[in-house]
This record gives sequence, structure tokens and C-alpha cells, in this order.
Amino acid sequence: MKIMFASDIHGDYDCACAMLEKYREEGAEKLILLGDILYHGPRNDLPDGYAPKKVIELLNSVKDELACVRGNCDTEVDQMVLEFPILSDCMLVYEKGRCFFITHGHRYNTSEPPLLKKGDILIHGHTHVLTVTEFGNGNVYLNPGSVSLPKEGNPKSYMVYQNGLFEIKDFEGNIVKQFEI
Repeated sequence: MKIMFASDIHGDYDCACAMLEKYREEGAEKLILLGDILYHGPRNDLPDGYAPKKVIELLNSVKDELACVRGNCDTEVDQMVLEFPILSDCMLVYEKGRCFFITHGHRYNTSEPPLLKKGDILIHGHTHVLTVTEFGNGNVYLNPGSVSLPKEGNPKSYMVYQNGLFEIKDFEGNIVKQFEI
């Protein structure tokens, strides 16, 4: 199965459209959103394409292809208008003998990690900085960056996983970082 990961849309309709276009181009079978879907929060500038009502309509149109975890900017009010679950703090995927612990990153991260066994993978957004790094007890931390408000000079980006290979790509389709299990 090919999975695409994207994070931190923050209500930017143009970026949400670009993200779905990349999802289709990649031929992924599932899109996992790592939170912060509709709102930008007090620490971020308002995205140029800010139109949360249009993002709602767009994402609801592909609700059966989405899985999502809750970001620090996501609320119960958002769940009332989105037709797919967004309020789970984490999800677990088991692949090739490893656990992928998937979360937003504001609660569980490399400073406050979840319980992981050696070799497990922590995947989260939140920082808006694309990352592939080792930490802990032989663990790996992956962050696809942000589709709308990248930080620290990073491009707008997303991540795909297939057959043991993670690739973080910019919106031009260039591989920026990768990790193989």
C-alpha cells in the first residue's frame, strides 16, 4: 500500500488543492493528515490562501481516503463540520516488524516520546520543519514538514511511504529526504 502523509494545512485552500493533486499524482491509496487542518493558530501568520470553509468542502469530498490525527489547532467545533474523524491523538500502523506511531507532535515528540520499542518510528508534523533523524533507543523521527507554512527555509512538502521507503518531497516532486526501513 502507498500512503501519503501531509501536515499543517492551516485552512489554506490553495495548498490543500495542491496537496490533493500530489496525492493523486503519487497514486497513494490513503492520505494521512497530521493535524492542524482548518485554523492557523496564534503563532502563525494567516496563510495567503486562507479559506477554511473551502478546505472543509474539499476534504469532505475525499473523506473515505483520509485518516487524521488531532493537531493543537483542531477542535470539537471543527469535527462538527468535517465528515471524517479528526480528534484522535494518535494512530498506530504496523509494518515490516515496526510500529509507526503517528501523531501531531504537540503532545508526543522526541522530547516527550510515546512508549516505543527499539526500531519503532515516530511520525509527526507540528513543527513545520521536514525531518528525518534518529533518536531514543534506535528510533527514527520523521516529519513531512508543512503543506502551507513551512519554517526554517524548508519548502512546502509532504511524505510518501511504500515498500519500506519513506520519501519527503517538495511540491515540485523532488525528493528532499528519505529513509528506508
